[in-house]
Amino acid sequence: MMVQQAIEAALAAGKIAGAVALTGSRSGQGDVMVMGYADPASSAPMQADTLFQIASMTKAVTSVAALQLVAAGKLALDTPIAEILPELADPQVITGFNDGGAPLLRPAARPITLRHLLTHTAGFGYDFMSATQAQARGANGSPAPGTLASIRSPLLFDPGDRWEYGVSTDWVGRAVEAVSGVRLDAYMQAHIFDPLGMGNTVFNPSAAQLEKRAVIQLRQADGSFAPMPQEIGGGADAEFLAGGAGLHSTAADYMRFLRMIANGGALEGVRVLSEALAKEMTVNQIGALRAGKMESVFPMLSLPNDMFPDQQCGWSLAFLINPQAGPNGRAAGSLAWAGIANSYFWIDPASDVIGVLMMQALPFADADALDVLGAFERAVYRR
Repeated sequence: MMVQQAIEAALAAGKIAGAVALTGSRSGQGDVMVMGYADPASSAPMQADTLFQIASMTKAVTSVAALQLVAAGKLALDTPIAEILPELADPQVITGFNDGGAPLLRPAARPITLRHLLTHTAGFGYDFMSATQAQARGANGSPAPGTLASIRSPLLFDPGDRWEYGVSTDWVGRAVEAVSGVRLDAYMQAHIFDPLGMGNTVFNPSAAQLEKRAVIQLRQADGSFAPMPQEIGGGADAEFLAGGAGLHSTAADYMRFLRMIANGGALEGVRVLSEALAKEMTVNQIGALRAGKMESVFPMLSLPNDMFPDQQCGWSLAFLINPQAGPNGRAAGSLAWAGIANSYFWIDPASDVIGVLMMQALPFADADALDVLGAFERAVYRR
């Protein structure tokens, strides 16, 4: 198979252990391509149902949960989210640092809204991406993943003024819990996973599911990889369920989720999201602001990245949008994002093409991992 051969060659060139890749369209799932090892140390092979920590691919699922509650009248896109989450009342913006290194703060010019959180324009960043936010943490450094302290921080700018990737969607998950009255996992199970038949998508995998989980590999200085067991969302002992990063899933499950988006909020006769709000997930919501560029202050975890450096990309309520055709085949107006362990997806409505590529390697935006993504995409469109 031409597509699988292209991926296998790129994996081998980059010494990446393995991958699962799927193609699809509005009408169904296409090719299933399984390559390499889920755990090189034990020679456990990748399988079609290998479980991956999908990290930030969780965000789009949390966005759907929030928009379901917008449709139900329990959340609103443009009212202050502090009405639901009092912790986000009176946000403070970093203006600089004093001689002792402590951040100087002022009140934000406007309140944070759900729309700000969904579009990453609220002012929150990530400690490992923003030098300013990392400095504001002080000598104690970043709180442990999965702690509420890890998502509590001053803002980098006034809500609505810029796009900055960060913990905003974790707060969206907290809002979903606040108005639904149930934990985020229970809400998603009842309203997204069960309706869509996503039987292998969970926050905290069972013992049987953990047996099928791929091991994250960390790039070493010599270019090789070594295992790095890590719970990206904080694990079973986390203080909160990370709506921005906590899910595990399979390539096939996530393809079902993406096909629902591509079909305007419904899949195989089951409607999960209203057609109007599903449409809002596919159009730019941030005006002339530019989305997609990410810096790094912790290159072991993530490298600087910009998926379309020569484009003025937009952001919907869940996805990056490229306004011009991409270099590897996807059409203008495609939707995309990724997870930090180098898992990727895109939806190309114009071409009716969906791609899912699951790997478990760090750092994010590793050059060889991006080569695998490029090889996959080019082969799909050539075919």
